[in-house]
Amino acid sequence: MHKAVIAATGLFTPEQSISNTELVEAFNSFVEGFNQSNAAAIAAGDVQPLSPSSPEFIEKASGIKSRFVLDKAGILDPDVMTPLLPERPNEEISVLAEIAVKAAREAIAAWGKDVSQIGAVLCAASNMQRAYPAMAIEVQQALGIEGFAFDMNVACSSATFGIKTAADFIASGSARAVLMVNPEICSGHLNFRDRDSHFIFGDVATAVILEREEDATGGWDILGTRLKTVFSNNIRNNFGFLNRAAPEGVGAKDKLFVQEGRKVFREVVPMVSDMIVEHAAELAIDPAALKRLWLHQANINMNDMIGRKVLGRDPGRDENVIILDDYANTSSAGSIIAFHLHNDGFSPGDTGLICSFGAGYSAGTVFVRKR
Repeated sequence: MHKAVIAATGLFTPEQSISNTELVEAFNSFVEGFNQSNAAAIAAGDVQPLSPSSPEFIEKASGIKSRFVLDKAGILDPDVMTPLLPERPNEEISVLAEIAVKAAREAIAAWGKDVSQIGAVLCAASNMQRAYPAMAIEVQQALGIEGFAFDMNVACSSATFGIKTAADFIASGSARAVLMVNPEICSGHLNFRDRDSHFIFGDVATAVILEREEDATGGWDILGTRLKTVFSNNIRNNFGFLNRAAPEGVGAKDKLFVQEGRKVFREVVPMVSDMIVEHAAELAIDPAALKRLWLHQANINMNDMIGRKVLGRDPGRDENVIILDDYANTSSAGSIIAFHLHNDGFSPGDTGLICSFGAGYSAGTVFVRKR
């Protein structure tokens, strides 16, 4: 059995960003047009009027101030309100694979070794661009990596599930090093005409390289990993290949991201908090002594409460990292962005936690120690 080390990480951030003010202006323009067009039906009580949004509402509800996106113009057009990403010919790399490659190249540069040492590529993300061929195989080809590659989807928990899977491949001897990427174009499955969720997501890609302990110089020891799933309908996306077999429902709202936010908060926070504390106890780690938490970036109120339950006190900003104010919710990539951007100040032996949670419900914990 070989122990795995997180050797390097990479991040691709789109050039375009949308502020809450810009997003609200587009949303409220749509709301005004809808209410005007349906004025008679609204007056008769046949149609419910839509309510406007505000930057203050968004920040209070989520902690989000802006988000990076691949296409700003389409999202902010009240007549479109979706990113415009033209379909590419089969001879070109897909857009999700392309941004994954960009994040991977940064990780490989930080790693400082040749890709010939990588034996597997995992693409762990909340949405697959197509059923096949796998995006992971596209990434593998683009980077000139031999071995095997496949896609995996555990929604917002995909990165921690991917780290666990990569660590297991290393432990079993299936690969000496593994590249795990998380391309997320969350704007593509977001309903920008829904007041309760139009502000939640952003686009990004992250990458993590894991390798055998004996091959690593520096990096982060993986002290333990744990995965958990519990079925819930409270976060859902029903888009899939069978939609065309029931064409009457193709345009339904549930073919995009939908959630019961209050139920998710009430159920996920205790589930994740208890999981972290129990896992730490099994590893003989004092949760209060963790130097930093890199949690899934879904909602600042969820992260604050989980941080308090785990540390037993109000965590400082340098202890419970928040990046969703600039990036918004980037699904599987959120905890990796936090780890990538804010892993400074650690001395050898200091410990931290990478944790993700989301639809499923699903959750993953990865306790790490600076080498």
